[in-house]
Amino acid sequence: MLTLLIIIFLSYLAGSIPTSIICSKLFKGIDLREHGSGNAGGTNAIRVLGWKIGVFVMLVDVGKGVLATLLISQIRIDSIGLSPDLLQIIAGLSAIFGHIWTVFAGFKGGKGVGTAAGMLFSLYPVAGLACLVIFFLMLALFRYVSLSSMTAAASFPVVVLLTKNWIAYSNELIYFAVFIALLIIFTHRSNIKRLIKGEENKVGKKKKE
Repeated sequence: MLTLLIIIFLSYLAGSIPTSIICSKLFKGIDLREHGSGNAGGTNAIRVLGWKIGVFVMLVDVGKGVLATLLISQIRIDSIGLSPDLLQIIAGLSAIFGHIWTVFAGFKGGKGVGTAAGMLFSLYPVAGLACLVIFFLMLALFRYVSLSSMTAAASFPVVVLLTKNWIAYSNELIYFAVFIALLIIFTHRSNIKRLIKGEENKVGKKKKE
């Protein structure tokens, strides 16, 4: 039990590191949450802080998912009756929760896409690559990052089911895939409202302050 608690705790802390907020204050002297869309994620970081800082923020967000999934999940303090795959999923999910509800910024963080991508690529790179292709295809067609993110997330369970006969996925992945898709869509609920109203920002179109 102690092992599981430590993995969850450290993974959550790793995911909670508010990279975009730190960078916005360090390089621009502002709080990112007070500009652009008000979200502390990589997309808003690119919009407000510029592409160099924004890409750095995105890479760190992805790295948080990788760190929790591949490294923190390997910690062993006492015996634990869970499979390695399940421990990695638990660690990755804890990092995603930390990113979305960071303890270091009033439990208001990003939308979890980057950290979820890091976890997905760490565990199941084939599914991760498929979702990445879907993301960029949607982005090229419609130029909405939010719509692209939600579509890629929603495609995750579908990709898992389609590839299960060729790739040995653990049973836990099926449940995780559905859960993460619903979670990503939930974190984009404000974007969904703007999409319906036709007010969502497109890539390449500057947001009016």
